[in-house]
Amino acid sequence: MNVHTATPATIDLATIKSRQQVAWGSGDYAMIGTTLQIVGEMLCEAVDLRSNQRVLDVAAGNGNATLAAARRFADVVSTDYVGALLERGRERAEADRLPVTFQEADAEALPFVDASFDVVLSTFGVMFTPNQEQAANELMRVCRPGGKIGMANWTPESFIGKLFKTIGKYVPPAPGMKSPALWGNKAHLDTLFGSKAPVAVESKNFVFRYKSPKHWVEIFRSYYGPIVKAFAAIDPKAREALGADLYALLDKFNVAEDGTLVVPSEYLEVVITKRS
Repeated sequence: MNVHTATPATIDLATIKSRQQVAWGSGDYAMIGTTLQIVGEMLCEAVDLRSNQRVLDVAAGNGNATLAAARRFADVVSTDYVGALLERGRERAEADRLPVTFQEADAEALPFVDASFDVVLSTFGVMFTPNQEQAANELMRVCRPGGKIGMANWTPESFIGKLFKTIGKYVPPAPGMKSPALWGNKAHLDTLFGSKAPVAVESKNFVFRYKSPKHWVEIFRSYYGPIVKAFAAIDPKAREALGADLYALLDKFNVAEDGTLVVPSEYLEVVITKRS
């Protein structure tokens, strides 16, 4: 993987973050996010969540880890910088009669005092922050000593890792930006957190299950913000090429032989225990 060496100070992070916010607000990520609910459930088990704990879900999207924690009777605050996604999470919590506090917040500037949560969670969320060091520092800051940070992060070689590399061929990332998939690399996590807390990881797979490759493409082109924005940003010939590359990627990872789509995508289940 190519990793640029520019430091965050040399990059216009505010502009990049604004563009990301627009991208994730495009389409309707909740249509896809709900299919990943099992990841939030497994993460709550991995951190051994208890009902008397105060929990923060960072970059929560439409609330998979949020709902999983609330089902375990924890006191949950759900945050994201895309208000529309929080609204989808709020709707789900109300439907399940789960008490949750929803609050718009930037993962790189969390509006909470130091050591205010027992558990801090993020499923495929905080990994997309432009300033990775700052985001990691914020997760550590709001977690109490002895508390845990639990994350699910796509790995560089996973289906989703390769998906973002494919998109990057047509809409290159900003110069100097570190790949989000680095959060799925144990050595990088040790660099971000290891001086303050031991990092434990376990390789897992989330399996995308759709009616067919065509069905997957239709859903992601309609609802997955980064793909919605990518197709909108390129000319018709490039759109045709990107579509062909997406089908080729699906064909490579699809393990189904009955015409449906069954695509495992590796992620790291991460548990970091902050030193007391």
